[in-house]
Formats: sequence, structure tokens, C-alpha cells
Amino acid sequence: MELPESLAYRVKRRLLGKPLVTEELSHEKLSNPVALGVLASDCISSSAYGSEAMLTILIPVIGIAAFTLLLPVTLAILCVLTLLTLSYRDVVMAYTRAGGSYVVARENFGPNVAQVAAVALLIDYIVTVAVQTAAGTTALLSLVHLLGGDAYNWVDSYQLPISLAVVLLLCWGNLRGIREAGKAFALPAYLFMGGMGLLFAVAGIRLLSGDLPHADVHAKGALALGGAGNHTSLLMGASVFLVLKAFANGGTSLTGLEAISNGVSAFRNPQGPNARKTLVAMSVTLGTLVLGVSGLAYLTHSLPFGSGNPSVLSQEASLVFGGSWLGQAGLVFLQLATALILYTGANTSFNGFPFLASFVAEDSFLPRQLTRRGHRLAFSSGILTLTAVSMALLIGTDARLDSLLGLYAIGVFTGFFMAGTGLVKHHWTRRERGRTAKLIVNALAATVSLGIVLTFAVTKFTEGAWLVVVLFPVGVWALIRVNRRYREEAEALAAAPADTTTPLYRRQVVYILVDRVDLAALKAIRYARSLRPQEIRAVHFMIDSREAEKLAAQWTDAQVGDLPLEIVQCPDRRITRALLELIHRSTTDRRSQITLLIPERNYSPVLGRLLHRRTADHIARAVGKLPHVVATIVPFDVVEAHEELAVAEAAGARLSKVSG
Repeated sequence: MELPESLAYRVKRRLLGKPLVTEELSHEKLSNPVALGVLASDCISSSAYGSEAMLTILIPVIGIAAFTLLLPVTLAILCVLTLLTLSYRDVVMAYTRAGGSYVVARENFGPNVAQVAAVALLIDYIVTVAVQTAAGTTALLSLVHLLGGDAYNWVDSYQLPISLAVVLLLCWGNLRGIREAGKAFALPAYLFMGGMGLLFAVAGIRLLSGDLPHADVHAKGALALGGAGNHTSLLMGASVFLVLKAFANGGTSLTGLEAISNGVSAFRNPQGPNARKTLVAMSVTLGTLVLGVSGLAYLTHSLPFGSGNPSVLSQEASLVFGGSWLGQAGLVFLQLATALILYTGANTSFNGFPFLASFVAEDSFLPRQLTRRGHRLAFSSGILTLTAVSMALLIGTDARLDSLLGLYAIGVFTGFFMAGTGLVKHHWTRRERGRTAKLIVNALAATVSLGIVLTFAVTKFTEGAWLVVVLFPVGVWALIRVNRRYREEAEALAAAPADTTTPLYRRQVVYILVDRVDLAALKAIRYARSLRPQEIRAVHFMIDSREAEKLAAQWTDAQVGDLPLEIVQCPDRRITRALLELIHRSTTDRRSQITLLIPERNYSPVLGRLLHRRTADHIARAVGKLPHVVATIVPFDVVEAHEELAVAEAAGARLSKVSG
């Protein structure tokens, strides 16, 4: 007989496809060009909003002078990029297992300290999904704005719904087993790089010919110019705090730099050298794009808009490509490529978060359910967790990019700090060639990263960074507490006496809880008799005397042999307490082993939970704390019994009709 599948499983199979077996799990090794497109999408795509994030801080305070200050701040960010690239070149050579800064911190400082890196990376992955999807949606809506004009301002209301829909789509695709490998996932990165290269080339030609247009700095909806709108305001209004705040916002351009270190194991052999080459190529590409976008903003005076749409990058493309049909085609191509790489960058987190969560869970710092692969060999629990938290973040910020960026860089740069300090410890304990240079580079990278974390925490505290500042220590404490609980449970289970398997009880007694006389109770009785104990006792705890009388009459009619039904009064209606007292009295001689059988009626999953109490588990947990007692739940499927009865009645009806 073929066993029927549950409704939930049938729905899952319909949504996700047929299940994959463990033997089908394989890891595709990536060539350097494919790895650059696959693993670098998160990092490279951040160039689409990094320069705009700086202008959002500068424009309202110092006006037009912001474009002059934008370039020095961008150059400072590129210096940090160079330092971090040198540090992560060391990471990918020393640690070829996926995990990045978490593995570095764990190997050098132990598992407890490594949880700082774990929390940093987990927060980074969550915020990355929200930021990348919101930025991708902004790219699409910016295209509608620029092609349709002011008549399409209503599309801004779709920012949140579209972003949520994209997150759900990514979740569904990853639950089906989409793998972050292959040319299909590398294509968006190369399309974006091609579109940006075309933008810079056309801008260079128009600049040399003196034909590069300027944006209207007084356009409706653009951020209002601060100060006097001239360069003297740079000296009057640009404080150190303002520059640090703009620098912190621009630091979001470096997010995703750790992606290659988290995926070193996906490279072809030799993994370390190949990952290092790809890392350098990614950093050079990112630096070129960030500098190019900032430079074009300086030349065209493209302003951020209050609603976020159109974006600075889309305005640059519209100005550079022009209004001809060919220029419009170039704008459409670049904006679609931008949206695609941003959404692909969000998908990077759907691969990184579940794998990192599984690593941390293997170390017993997260629930071990996160180590299990699901229906399609994906880490389903991690994917669903990431989806739920990132969607909550999008809803809480209304998918506004400027609000989300306030949460971004703390987790990212904390990971950079942990990687740098871990490598300092790594090289300090080893005598190797070039050790001094490596110590200096990683110490500088760690110091700069810590400085950026503190800068971001201070300058962006009131703009959302307070949430990360509060959650960070709470998250580290929670992970360590989970680990402590696992260790306590392991110690308790390992402390069993050596004579555990030796029978110590002279008398076996089986109690059956009876609240009604039906097939479930009769099944429990049959099972009790199959155990062949010295004594079987059927017990009912009386709450309503009339119901108890009816039950006693039904028990007599049921003819259950010589098994009497004991009625135990329970005037305070605390059935569990009365049961514990009864069992305690029965085991005072310390020679009786009590087996408690609890009939459990299983109804339909949805209505059953609404219409019926489920007290069996509660009773079993309470009784299980007593010595000399074993609680066993005896399940009875009411739905299946009903279906069998319906089939039998239908067969009887057909037989009666034929005989009639």
C-alpha cells in the first residue's frame, strides 16, 4: 500500500519541485571571470548609490560646494578600499574555507570572540538584502521618472511593494535550489560594467567637445541647496562632523568587499591565488566606478531627490546620453542593468547568510535546525529567516534607501576589523617571510575599520545606527547563551550512571489517561496490554461529576474486560497537578516503574488546532521530570479514521443497493 502524503508536503512539492537527494549535492568550481561576476555583484553594485549617499549629507548644508568636497571624500574612501584589499588578499590566502572574517576570528581568538564577527556578518547580510532590493527598485522607478516626466510621480508609492515582491521572489528561487554559480549569475555584473563603461566613454567625449550638460539644481523635488549656494559656504558650513558623516555614508560603497573571502572554496585550484586575483580585479573595478560616478556628479551637478527618485546615477546617464532615441536606449540599458545587478547582489546574501548560519550552528551558537538542508538541498530555515527579517526591515523603513544606509556600515566594517585583528594574531604567532609588512597592513586595516565603525555609530546614531549599536551586544550575548545551553545539555546527557541499562525496578505499572471512551482510548488499552506489565490502571480525573457518570457508564458498555476505571476527584481542575500527586504516591517505594500512556487524537492541522486542545505534550513534559516515570503519547489519526468510515459506509450503501 502506498502511504499518502500530507497536504503540506503536496503543496511544498508543487511550489518547489521534486525533492533532491543528498547525493545530488555538488559544488561547481568557478573560473576567475565567472567568479568576478558572481561574487562581486554585491560589491560592484554599491557604486550605484555610494556617491549619492555622500551628496545627501553635503547638499542640504553646503549647497553647490558639496560637489567640490565630494571628490576629496571619495579619494579618502578609495584609500580605505586599497588598504582593505591588501588585508583581504591575505585573508583569502590564509583561509580557503568559506566563512571569511568569522573563520579568521574563530581560528585566532576562539569561538566566543568569533561571535562578534558572526553577528556582524549576519546583520550585514540582512541589511544587504534590504538595501540592494530598495536600490534596485529605485533604479527601475528612476527610469520611469526620466522617461515619463512629472506625470509619473505616482510610481514612488510602488517602492515598498516592488521591493517586498523581489525579496519574496528571491526567497522562492533559493528555496527551489538556485545556486550562485554559472554564467547566468555573472551576466548582470558584466552588463552593468559595460553600461558604466559606455557612460564614462560618452561623458569623456562630450566633456572634451565642451558639450557635457548640467543638471537643473533647482529642479522640483531635488534636495534644497544649503548655505549660500556658493563655494564660500564650504569654509563656513563644512565642519569636521559633516565631513565624517559624509565619509560614513560613502563607506557603504565598500560593502560586499568580503564576499570573495566568504566564497574562496568555490574557486578552482589553486583557490587562494585565484581568489586573490579576482579580489584585486573587483576592487579596481569598484574604485573606478565610484570615482567615475563622483566625478560625473561633480561635472554635471546631479542632485539627489527627496524621494530618492530619480537617482543621481540615472540623472547622469540621462544627461550624458541625451534625449535622442539612441540616448534613451542607452539610459534604458544602463538602468535595467543597474537594477539587475542590485537584485543579483541581494541574492548574494541568500547564499551567504544560510551558509554562515549553518557554520555558526555547527559550532552550537545558533539552533541546529539551521544546519539541515531542506526539500531542494538548500538551507531552508536560514533562507526563511533572512526573508522574514529583511522584509520587516524594508517595511520599517518604507524601503527608503537613505534610511537603510544608516544601518549598513557598522556590521560591514566590524567584520573588516575582526578579519584584520585576526590576521595580526595569525602572523604574530608565525615566523614567515614578509611578516612585518603583513602585520603593518592588517593592523592599519583593523584600526581604520574600527575608526569607521565608531564614526558611523556617532554620526549616524540618530538615523538608525542606534538599532545596530543596541542589537550588536544583545546578539553576541544571545549566541553565547545558546552555546552555553547546548553545552549544559550535553554535559547532563553525558553524566548518566554506568548502570543505566540495568533494570532496577521490580514492578511495572501502566497508567492510561481516559477522558472519553473511543477508539483512541481502546488503542491505548491494547498497547498497554501488549507491554505485559504487572498492573494496568485506567484513570479519569473528574472535573464535572455528571460527565464522569456518563463516562463510567460508557466504560461499562465498552466491555474492556476486567480493567476497572478509577475516578479521581480534581476539584481545583488542575489535572496535571493531580496526576503528579497520584504518580508520586505510587512510586514512594522506589521499586515501581510507571509508564504513563496518553491517548492523543490527531485532527486536521488547521481546524484541529482551533477546535481542540492539545494537552498531551504538556502532560508528557510535566510527568517526564519525575524519576521512575516514562510518558508515552499514543497517537490516533481521526481524519484517517473518518475517511475509512466514509469508504465503509459507501461500500455498504452500494451493497444494499445491489441486493435491493
